[in-house]
Amino acid sequence: MVFVSTMEPFIVWSYDVFQGNNATPIKEINMTILVTGATGTVGHQVVEQLVKRGADVRALVRDPSKANFAADVGIVQGDLLDVDSLRSAFSGVSTLFLLNAVLPDEYTQALIALNVAREAGIDRIVYLSVIHSDRYVNVPHFAGKYGVERMIEQMDFNATILRPAYFINNDITIKDVVTSHGIYPMPIGSKGLAMVDTRDIAEVAAIELIRREQSAVPLPLDRINLVGPDTLTGADVAAIWTQVLGRPIIYPGDDTAAFEQNLRQFMPNWMAFDMRLMSERFLTEGMIPDAGDTERLTSLLGRPLRSYRDFAAESAADGRTQ
Repeated sequence: MVFVSTMEPFIVWSYDVFQGNNATPIKEINMTILVTGATGTVGHQVVEQLVKRGADVRALVRDPSKANFAADVGIVQGDLLDVDSLRSAFSGVSTLFLLNAVLPDEYTQALIALNVAREAGIDRIVYLSVIHSDRYVNVPHFAGKYGVERMIEQMDFNATILRPAYFINNDITIKDVVTSHGIYPMPIGSKGLAMVDTRDIAEVAAIELIRREQSAVPLPLDRINLVGPDTLTGADVAAIWTQVLGRPIIYPGDDTAAFEQNLRQFMPNWMAFDMRLMSERFLTEGMIPDAGDTERLTSLLGRPLRSYRDFAAESAADGRTQ
């Protein structure tokens, strides 16, 4: 079983700036939205949503040959820990989408990026944090993101902080366990998680980026919890799979120690331990939306939020759960 954290894998960069897939220099322009982590699941979808809305987009990637975007998307190669490359990448950018992966130096990367952004005159930020970053205080990647939130606030950036709950799409990684063994193996407990679809995350991010980009005046700091329409327990998710697949799927319980040991087959031991600490907070805290969260998101999107049941049905229909 592979587990994907709520945080997208982040992309690191080097120096050169390209236009589309043709590796020609892009022009410096006054109103450009820069998207970090652009080849990851959320980042790629943010780029697509921005292009759909007619924005001028620059995408930060590690390997330009893997950047599959519309031809008019500017592609920047660089490294978050290389200040010179960041200065080059941020030149001419007016609004920044900042996404960091779960990495040992995630916090340092984010602080460097924000400091270089400030130096470059970028003060419009949309930052992808995580829900309950202020409560899961012993979970390293939550605590790091909360530190970044505090920096954004204390440096008076005009920012939207997006706080997603558990990604519904994480569960693509455990489809074989569900279908082959008849169990839902993620130890998410009985408090409930307000799981959110990454497509909804990306669309809200794009809406906020454009809102800040187009505003004639600075907009105040805002935090948005990104949640789904349902708060689900482990038993709830197993019941959804049972209904979708037409055969029994059980939830075996909350063994976080076994979860950690399993993850160590696929990731560094520090990360597996981080994920175990997170799952233990699932059991004691859950990921519960605040009053009005789902209504706010539905209003922003102008449509219902995607549900876990939607995800399971789509997965079954396209053969991913066969």
